[in-house]
Amino acid sequence: MAAGKGLFVGDISLDTTLSMAHIPQPDEKVMVHINSESAGGVISNAAMACRLAGADVALAIETGDDLFADSLLRGLQRAGLRIISRKVPGRTCRAIILLEPHGEKRLLLEPGVTLYPSLEWVRTLDLHDIEWVHTAAYGASAWHLIERCRLAGCKWSLDLEPATFANGLEPLFPLLDGAEAVFCNQRALRQLGDDPVARLLGLGVKAVICTLGPLGARYVSADADLRARYPADAVIVDTTGAGDCLAGWFIAGRLAKKSLQQSLTQAVFAATYSCGQMGAQPSYPSIAQLQQYQCAGTPDSDA
Repeated sequence: MAAGKGLFVGDISLDTTLSMAHIPQPDEKVMVHINSESAGGVISNAAMACRLAGADVALAIETGDDLFADSLLRGLQRAGLRIISRKVPGRTCRAIILLEPHGEKRLLLEPGVTLYPSLEWVRTLDLHDIEWVHTAAYGASAWHLIERCRLAGCKWSLDLEPATFANGLEPLFPLLDGAEAVFCNQRALRQLGDDPVARLLGLGVKAVICTLGPLGARYVSADADLRARYPADAVIVDTTGAGDCLAGWFIAGRLAKKSLQQSLTQAVFAATYSCGQMGAQPSYPSIAQLQQYQCAGTPDSDA
C-alpha cells in the first residue's frame, strides 16, 4: 500500500535559543550565549520532523513581510518541505527560548501575524490526495479547516497545547470529535483535570498520545494502550520542540502504514535524540541518524 501525503497547517516563527547560568532576578544582568537561531513553531517543527522521517509533506503557513521571513522559508525548503505560503503585513512570530544548564526552558513568544493562517487562506488549501492533516487551534479558521477535512475524508490530528484551550475545552469540541489523534504534553494533561485521557476519548477523539518526558510516550484508544520509552540514560541538553518532533515522526509512521507500536517507538526515539542537541528543528534526526541511535537498545514497550 502506497504511503499517504500529509498537510501541516499552522504557525511559523523565528526561534532564538539563549543559554544562561540562571534566570535573572529583578534588575540583574546575566550574560547569555546564542546557541541556535532557526525556523520554529509547533506545526512547522512537526512538519519538518515528518519530512525528515521520509513522509511526503506540505506545510501551509502565512509569514509576515519582515526581513527574516524569506530566510525561514528557504531553510524549510532545503529540507524538502513543500511550502504553501503567502506574506501578510506585519511581523513574523518570534520566540525566545531561555535555557538553563540543566535543560529547563522558558519561552517568550511575540505572536506577530503568523500563529495561524487566515480563513481566506485556509479556504484556498487543496485537500485532494491528502490523507492526514495536522494542526493546532491557534486561530478561528481551524474550525473551517477541520470541517473541510470531514468533507474530504481526511484524517486530522491536533496538538492540544494549553494555550489553545485557555478558555476551556468546550470551544474545541467540534475539532476533537472524530480526530484521529490528539497530542498532549504533561502540562496540558494536568490542565484537563481528572482522567484527561478518558475525557478526550469521550469527546470523540480516536486516540490520545501523551508525551511523558523521560518516561517516553503513551498511546491510548478505545482498544489499545501502548507505551514506548528510550531504554538507556538519555543525554538531555535542550527539550525545545521535542514534542513536535514526536508528533511529526508518529504521523510519518502512520502515513507509511507502520504499526502503531512501531510508529510510537520511532517517535519516542526521535524526540529523545532531539533532546541531546540544541534548538528544535536543527536537532531533529534524519532516518539514518535515527537508525543508528536505535541501535543503542531495544525499546521498553508494552501493549
